[in-house]
Amino acid sequence: MMAEKDPLILGESSAMLTPTDHKIRPTVQIGRCIKEVPPAALSILGKCPYYYQPLHGEYLETVQKVSASSVWETVKAFATSWDPWTDKEVARRLLHRREQLIAPESTDSDWSRHGNFMMRHIGCGHKPPSYYVSYGYYYCSTYGAKLYPRLSQQGQAWLESARWYLQKNMEDGLNQNMNGSKIEINSVKPGNGRFSMEVLQYELEINDETFKSFAFKTHPLAYLDGGLSDLPLSDLMKIAAQPNIEEWGDRRTWEQAIDSGKVVLPNMINRFDVDDPVGKTLGRLLEK
Repeated sequence: MMAEKDPLILGESSAMLTPTDHKIRPTVQIGRCIKEVPPAALSILGKCPYYYQPLHGEYLETVQKVSASSVWETVKAFATSWDPWTDKEVARRLLHRREQLIAPESTDSDWSRHGNFMMRHIGCGHKPPSYYVSYGYYYCSTYGAKLYPRLSQQGQAWLESARWYLQKNMEDGLNQNMNGSKIEINSVKPGNGRFSMEVLQYELEINDETFKSFAFKTHPLAYLDGGLSDLPLSDLMKIAAQPNIEEWGDRRTWEQAIDSGKVVLPNMINRFDVDDPVGKTLGRLLEK
């Protein structure tokens, strides 16, 4: 009965007294499924390892060995089909630190949302949301490394701020799902939007597509609260060019672009010369 109550116990078995020369150990079937998501430490928000710690050799080899033109599709497919438990060395490393990795507000050096999920779902068939590895970590690390040096100081500050808001919104959504079936996220700054969605309590992390839809809905709020609409046009053009061309095949990418544009375009029109035909046309479209 204790294995059902204590999250630190993975399994139990019974044995009888045996002769000293009996060398066969009893088999203990381990398994644990903890859907309650503990909060992340505030100190990790805004950092790429919040999503995933690149400990697994399979991930590093996948990203480094594919061509630039196919890397996004490869990483996305990999994150969906990958079983992180196949890396026995990393699995053993995480299991030895399981108590620290599942603790609320853990500051363990190996902690990530991906690793935390693994340590809460052992032998129960649940896989970490693919978003943590594909869009979350991949875009956070790659996007930052390639885009950050090309942006103005204002643009660089936006990138850091948006990254923090992305993860803060994710934490808020996960926390709300622990308390009920309704998730409602409001922008910090007036006029930047809001969204709500219904997800069965404790199930947000369990369904991969539901989690991805939730995460994408938080993106426009994070981008705008981070100051996207105040950036110079040169930064906006560089930022808009970042999503991989394959990703535009997902309607959620278009939705987040449109939601962000509803705030960015009016602000641009106000800041730039609106006497030109393009500016006037944009203004008329946005009034409808």
